[in-house]
Amino acid sequence: MAITRERKAELLRDYDELIRKSQGMILFEYRGLNMKGMDPLRHKVREAQGELHVVKNTLALLALKQAGRPAPEDLFTATTAVAFAFSDPPAVAKVVTTAARESEFVKVKGALLGQNVLNAKDVEALADTPPLPVLRAQLLGLISAPASRLAGVVASGVRQVVNVVKAYADKEAQPAGVEATA
Repeated sequence: MAITRERKAELLRDYDELIRKSQGMILFEYRGLNMKGMDPLRHKVREAQGELHVVKNTLALLALKQAGRPAPEDLFTATTAVAFAFSDPPAVAKVVTTAARESEFVKVKGALLGQNVLNAKDVEALADTPPLPVLRAQLLGLISAPASRLAGVVASGVRQVVNVVKAYADKEAQPAGVEATA
């Protein structure tokens, strides 16, 4: 069934908005999977702060070109669904690649991250990247480790100076005829 010109314009606006909001887009083929069968995947993508949409290839390509993004035509063949990642592309990539491993109907085609085009192997590598909160914690650990070591070194130096001064003060405080028993 052909869609009307108004519906095409509406879809183009929707795609444009999704493209502009997203940090990354994971493209996959879903041949043989009906919309009802896609609901669990849709839910998991939503949990990863993304949205899953089945797209019209020609309209999606047009929307990408209008948004100034790369539009690789080889990724928009056959049935195409796009998982739009709004905040954490690795988390969305992990959801889609896991679905591809578990289902014979889902096949990862590639991804668009900003101005970069990724192939299916690159998407697998992206999916293996730790989620954003874990990366932040690792970065914070790397940054704070030298500072805590420095604080420990400075504190131990100060401690040694205090111990020497205390020992000297104790020695001076003793009466003249009594020797220290240390």
